[in-house]
Amino acid sequence: MITALSIKNYALIEKLSIDFSNGFSIITGETGAGKSIILGALGLVLGKRADLTSLKNKEEKCIIEAQFEISKYNLQSFFEANDLDYESDTIIRREILPSGKSRAFINDSPVNLQELQELSLFLIDIHSQQQTRELSDENIQFDIIDAIANNQESILEYQSFLKKYKSDKSRLNSLLKKQGESTKEQEYNTFLLNELVTAKLKPGEQAELESDFEKLNNVEIIKESIDKSLAIANEEQVGVYTNLNEIKVALQKIASFSPEYSSLLERITSLAIEFDDISDELNRSSEKLINDPGQLELISQKLQLIYNLQKKHQVSTVEELLEIQSQLENTVLELGNLEEDIVLLSAAIQEKETTLNNLASAIHKNRQESIPVLSNKLITILETLGMPNVRFDIQVRATDSYFENGKDELQFLLSANKGTDFGLLKKVASGGEMSRIMLAVKAILAEYSKLPTLIFDEIDTGVSGEIAIKMGEIMKNMSATMQIFAITHLPQIAAKGNAHFKVSKSTVGEDTQSELKLLNDDERIVEIAQMLSGTVVSDSALNHAKALLN
Repeated sequence: MITALSIKNYALIEKLSIDFSNGFSIITGETGAGKSIILGALGLVLGKRADLTSLKNKEEKCIIEAQFEISKYNLQSFFEANDLDYESDTIIRREILPSGKSRAFINDSPVNLQELQELSLFLIDIHSQQQTRELSDENIQFDIIDAIANNQESILEYQSFLKKYKSDKSRLNSLLKKQGESTKEQEYNTFLLNELVTAKLKPGEQAELESDFEKLNNVEIIKESIDKSLAIANEEQVGVYTNLNEIKVALQKIASFSPEYSSLLERITSLAIEFDDISDELNRSSEKLINDPGQLELISQKLQLIYNLQKKHQVSTVEELLEIQSQLENTVLELGNLEEDIVLLSAAIQEKETTLNNLASAIHKNRQESIPVLSNKLITILETLGMPNVRFDIQVRATDSYFENGKDELQFLLSANKGTDFGLLKKVASGGEMSRIMLAVKAILAEYSKLPTLIFDEIDTGVSGEIAIKMGEIMKNMSATMQIFAITHLPQIAAKGNAHFKVSKSTVGEDTQSELKLLNDDERIVEIAQMLSGTVVSDSALNHAKALLN
């Protein structure tokens, strides 16, 4: 419940501080006195957006602070989840700076508007004429039925499965689309992969094949050149080998005469050894050279295959082709697993559908059982509010569609008068009837769910006399278990409150100010008398006011 409210520099309010009690509180005042300003200030505390027009003095900041007693609301988990200090007496502060910026605090910890709005859902429900019109909304009607049916936990579980179900369905659609698009791609990728696999490529293979090709393709000229080299090297009289040996013998004779000659001997000796190795290598190469047209053809074909694959895939090495082969293997494998993924995902979706259907069936059953309870309670309350012939035809029909709160469609039909046909609530109910129906709904919901503080903003529109008295009694009864505020123009309702606040507007010089004041007993009698007879209070109006209060 809200226990205190302070307002500084907001609209027509320069400074205001007021305490509230539990039970049933009344707020009255002339039209334009500032009741909407009080609600606007509360709206800012509850997370509504603000602008500079809210400031009375544009040079100073606006501060609105509300204190709430929340020990019975079980909100510890909310505070922990948002890393806030929990206090049974929680203070919410909203500041609007002259720059236009806005700040919000919960127990002096800065918060964003979303966090403030989430907390406000547990604190205050401001019931305005707009909310009365929302009674015609199907989602609001479902909320009423589900509160009586105690469907909240089942609906939360249903919504959790529905979220996963929709996610799986979306993924399945993506897989099916991918499967449809990739059928031709799969065939082509498989063809490309088979080409590369059949080629049996190896790293470094291309250079080796090109070398072998050059040897086999030029075997005759190579053999001729090697044989000629060997002949020159080994000719008995003037061969290179013979000449080197002669030079070596000649240098051996003078090597001892000087380090210079000794060095030359070492070099020619090393040269002779190296030439000997070269000669042996030439001999081995000559022996290995074979004119093999068949092998040449095989190498030529393999090289041509490599060149063709490189051109197709726009690369220049075998290593790059092997990398493409690896990528294609992964792609083909992935596409091959696509069908298996689709089968598994379809099975998971089917399981979730079964669970959703079972939950929706239980929700539907609970709704069906709660409808007579709701209808009878509404009729009982509305009969006391001047609607003796009211009847409801509430129809819940199961469908094959998955909605956010189940699989049902709802028709909330009303017949307000004897002999009239049933019609949709929003089409056949007048403004006064809608106000009474909404009050009846709130009174019933108070029995089934823990509502926050309720502020009724002129819910008595369109009613008067005895009906207003009954409406006041209903709100009075509701206040036995929760904090109720009623902003009203009707003295019959004003007389039912435990506490009575008056909003008034005054002019001081060039300045207009609004203020909110708690009335004492005598002031309350005068206020109700003025509500009965106008500015001039007669003795009969005073007596009538006292009678209403008693």
